[in-house]
Order: sequence, then structure tokens, then C-alpha cells
Amino acid sequence: MRIVGGRYTGIVLRAPKSQGVRPTTDRVREAVFNQLAARPNEARVLDLFSGSGALGLEALSRGAAHVDFVEKSTTCLDCIRRNVRTGRFPADRIRIRQACVFKTLRDLADGSETFDLILADPPYGPKTASQRSESLSQQLLDDSLLTRLLIEDGLLVLGHATRDRVRIDRPWILRRQRRYGDATVEFLAV
Repeated sequence: MRIVGGRYTGIVLRAPKSQGVRPTTDRVREAVFNQLAARPNEARVLDLFSGSGALGLEALSRGAAHVDFVEKSTTCLDCIRRNVRTGRFPADRIRIRQACVFKTLRDLADGSETFDLILADPPYGPKTASQRSESLSQQLLDDSLLTRLLIEDGLLVLGHATRDRVRIDRPWILRRQRRYGDATVEFLAV
């Protein structure tokens, strides 16, 4: 796994050796950031369910002003810190939080923090062809606090399994959807 664009192109990233961790592939990350074009430049970015930190570090490589990583797993946090160190990413533009994503949403909203770009590629949930999804991706969309964290023209980039049919309700507006095998990426605004 490598950084695929920007200042740190080619930096090798490690993935946590943990069950249930599925890093966003280089191919998907490259496609997502190609869709985002210049949006990460000077952006405040929130990377939820950070895992290896690949999405947030890709945003930093492409000019993000600051990235907040939110991850509960100690193993994943160690991996993010190692990737920051070995890639020589600017530590003063990074904040790493060990916490539950949903608690952090509440804390950030209470602190009136906002972001230009929110990246989330949580662990995949079960297949839900005929019923409403119960996945972490669906839970994020259903959490009203998430919308309060986006600036007016901000964007949420949400990954989920193609087999998991997440439901996009108001106030979310689907700007774009891309499928990459079993990965689907939704580009959403409020």
C-alpha cells in the first residue's frame, strides 16, 4: 500500500495486522482523490474509522491543511503513528484520537468544530439486499451530528460494501457514486 498522489507519492504505508481491518486499496484511493481533484488542498479533513490512516495521509499528501484521525483500535493507532513517522508527514498538521467515532462526533459537534472534507471507510457490514442496512456506514448517515461537522459546501466521502444497500435520506444529497468491485463510494453533501 502506497501514497498514490501529491507531495508524498510513493511512500509505503503499513496496514495493521488485525482481523477486520480492510485498508482502502490504492486503486480505490486513487480513484476517490481523482474525483475530489483540488478539494483536499488547504482543507480541514476528518478521517473516521482511520485504520491504517491511508485516506487521511493521502489527503495530507495532496495539500490538506490539517487531518484529524479517529480510531478506536490501539493496533490501528500504532500503525497510523508509524506511518506518520516513517513517511515523515508533518506532525503539526495531524491530530490522532483514540475514541469511538460516534462519541467523537458528539465531542466535535459540541466544540463547534467543522471540516471541509470527511472521509469514512468503516468495516463492512452484512449483506442487506432486502432490508435497511445496519452497517457502520448507515449509522454514520443516520447520525445527525455528522451533518453539523461539515462546512456549507463540505463533502462526505463514504465507503461501504456494494452488497450493503445503505439508504441515503435527507438532509444528505448524493453528488456522485462510484463502484469498484465490492467497494462503493458515495460523495455526499448537505
